[in-house]
Order: sequence, then structure tokens, then C-alpha cells
Amino acid sequence: MKALRYLLKNPVSLFGVLLLLAFVLIAIFAPLLAPPQEFQMSVYDTPRAGFLATPQPPSAEAIFGTTEGQYDIYYGVIWGTRTAFKIGLGVVSISLLIGTIIGAVAAFYGGLLDEFLMRVVDVFMAVPFFIAAMMLVALMGKGVIPVFIALTTFGWMPYARVIRSEILRLREMDYIHAARAYGASDIRLIVLHILPNAIFPVLVLATMATGSMVLTASALSFLGVGAEEGYADWGQFIAYSRNWIIGQSGNPFQYWYTLAFPGAAIFLFVLSWNLVGDALRDMLDPRHQAH
Repeated sequence: MKALRYLLKNPVSLFGVLLLLAFVLIAIFAPLLAPPQEFQMSVYDTPRAGFLATPQPPSAEAIFGTTEGQYDIYYGVIWGTRTAFKIGLGVVSISLLIGTIIGAVAAFYGGLLDEFLMRVVDVFMAVPFFIAAMMLVALMGKGVIPVFIALTTFGWMPYARVIRSEILRLREMDYIHAARAYGASDIRLIVLHILPNAIFPVLVLATMATGSMVLTASALSFLGVGAEEGYADWGQFIAYSRNWIIGQSGNPFQYWYTLAFPGAAIFLFVLSWNLVGDALRDMLDPRHQAH
């Protein structure tokens, strides 16, 4: 009820939640909205209407038009929603788990273990995230799984630092000392008493990072080191529009549809997660609640 009251008072946050809900529904009902064809080896293989190099405008057969190579933009946008959720939620969930474990262990035990783990975090954070992810994907080869692995490998460190700072603050509080005096084990202290009170800032960070991970994955596909050719991925479809963005002489917007639809999908998806993250922060932060 508190969340509903907050959303009703904040139309921008409500818009973000409804927008994200719309993407969820598109992902769930993708087989109905864009039915796969029988000859497809995978539902993520975008159907194509031939091999003509020039994109074709929206029509009854392809309501969003086709890219170069005649890939159906509508199908790619619809099924690309599932790809976005798989990458965004999958990468962030695993990164959050890894970062939380490392940050919690480092903060709770301190000493040399804390020093060692935080230096590992510093080493990873010293590497430019996008360049490191691009190099790792290039080494492993194209595909969603290599993108997933690369983004996870270089995406867990912020969670470790945030959870560490929260636990360093909480571990000296009276209720933790009381639980320890009653004989609570280290694992029980961390899992039942510390993490539930330290996890909220990390959840806000994870929510906002979900859209960023999808944006990064799209950039990798745009550069040619992401999803395989023809895979339903928004970044892949932006790459197909690369040679047609400026249109032709006298008609610069002739091929607008090749960029507009996948570009709008990426923009709205990232925007929805950022707005939801802002709403979550405001609801969980006592300083915002006080106002």
C-alpha cells in the first residue's frame, strides 16, 4: 500500500513502472505477438523476406519494415525484449550475488582478508568496463552467452563495494553484538541479521544497472562482437541500420524505420529501469520518506 501511495503521488515513477510492465507483457506474449515460423531453428532467429540489401519500408507483411538483408524489424523488436530481460536480469543477478558474497565476507571478517579482497576489486575496477567486456567477447566469439559472461565478469565490483560499506556500518551496532553474545554463528549473523539491513542500497544499484547492462550489450552487438547475425537483439538491428541512417540525397529520412523502432525499444527499456530504480531509492531511503 505504501508503494502504491508513493506511485500515485509520483506520476513519473508510475510511468516507469507501467512502461516496465509493458515490456514484461511483451516478453511473456512474444509467441502470440510475433509467432515463430516452422523452419526456424530457434525462436530468436529473425525471419527474413529475402536477401535484398536495401531495407524495405513498413508494409502489411512487415509492419515495422525490414533491415538490410530483409530481417523483419517487428519480429526482432518483440523477441529482442526477451533477449534484453535475459541479459539485464541474468547479468545483474549473478553480479549481485558475487559482489554481495565478496563484499560481505570482506567487511565482516576484515583484516588481511578484507585487504586482499578489496585489492582484487580495485584491480578489476581499474580495467575500463566496456573495453574489457568487448575484448573478452571477441576472444570467446559471438553470442549471447559470451556477452553474458563478459558483462558478469566485469560487473560485480560495485555491489561488493556498496555492500562492504553498509556492513562495516552495521557490524558494530548493538543488536549485532547482542546476537553474537547469544551465540549466533557468523553465517547466521551475516544472513539473518546483517544482509537484510544492508541489501537495500545494493538493490537500488542493481535496478538501475539492469538497463545499463542491456545498453552495453546492445553496444557490443552494434560493434559486431555481440549477438550472432540474425539474432533477435536490439543492438544487432541498430547495426543493420548503420549504412542507412542518413538516407539518400534529398530524402535523409527515407530509412528512418531501420533505426527508429529498435532505438526506441532500447531507449524506453533503459528509461523504465532508471525510473523504477529512482522510485525504489525514494521508497527505501528514510531521508526521502521524511520529505
